Amino acid sequence: MMTPLVEATGLSRDFALGARGLFGRSRHVLRAVDRVDLAILPGETVGLVGESGSGKSTLGRLLIRLVEPTAGRIRFGAEDITRLGGRALAETRRAMQIVFQDPYGALDPRMPVEQIVMEPLRIHGARADAAARRAVAEMLDLVGLPPRAARRFPHEFSGGQRQRIGIARALILRPQFVVADEPVSALDVSVQAQIINLLTDLQRELGLTYLFIAHDLAVVRHIASRVAVMYLGKIVELAEKSALYAEPLHPYTQALIAAVPVRHPSARAAGRVRRAELSGDVPSALAIPSGCRFHPRCPHAMALCREREPAPREVRPGHVVSCHLVNPA
Repeated sequence: MMTPLVEATGLSRDFALGARGLFGRSRHVLRAVDRVDLAILPGETVGLVGESGSGKSTLGRLLIRLVEPTAGRIRFGAEDITRLGGRALAETRRAMQIVFQDPYGALDPRMPVEQIVMEPLRIHGARADAAARRAVAEMLDLVGLPPRAARRFPHEFSGGQRQRIGIARALILRPQFVVADEPVSALDVSVQAQIINLLTDLQRELGLTYLFIAHDLAVVRHIASRVAVMYLGKIVELAEKSALYAEPLHPYTQALIAAVPVRHPSARAAGRVRRAELSGDVPSALAIPSGCRFHPRCPHAMALCREREPAPREVRPGHVVSCHLVNPA
């Protein structure tokens, strides 16, 4: 069995909200990520999907230590990086980078592209010399931007081109692991396909490992090898892409896949996944329901679902699901 490049065990993150009480403790705690286990193998792309507010972006930032965990452990390669700090963490961060969702807000409008892409090199001790400029030019070419782009400013580019600049900046240090945090959600559909193809080509050429975060399952289907489905801070289903899309087992996953638009209505009727309507809104993370946190919206909820939280179970090789319908008590 291949050793994971990135592995989270029991990973949690709490955020204190509002005024503090008598002893300095916050009266409200939001648990954005709740005891998540996730292993990502070298060279693969794991898609992380779920509705807004499910904790996807927080989990991605936890894995690369942009957000500090409240509990749990993170391993990168053979090293436990959960408590790394100072120079040791800085060295590890050369191998872990992120592409942000907003190609407009993620770039400094006052800096030319050459400086933007070169900035990680300078942070890690490189000089802004001819060698650094050559590295920037090579990376811009790799992401499909012409040499003249180096002298221009972000406002002179389209959304897709700005995202290419963001990708170049993330890859200039030649990392092993990249968190792509909804990198195409702010782009037109035609441009989304270009960026997805670019990320796939770069993965093959540079040997990258991705965590690809998205709320659009149709996008994830084109790039991921495995898919994790997240709901209210927990991963409720994880499987190989082909298995998950062919036969999702968790009612939440079934509803998400059934909601993906199809070209012809007959295609849905012929499929194995029936359209499932979700009732109500996502509950507040400040008041997570008892038992299975999905039960208030689940059309199949039983009394057991309200009383006991389902444990994750591998029902088939590589297919893990947390649901009482699949895991009888």
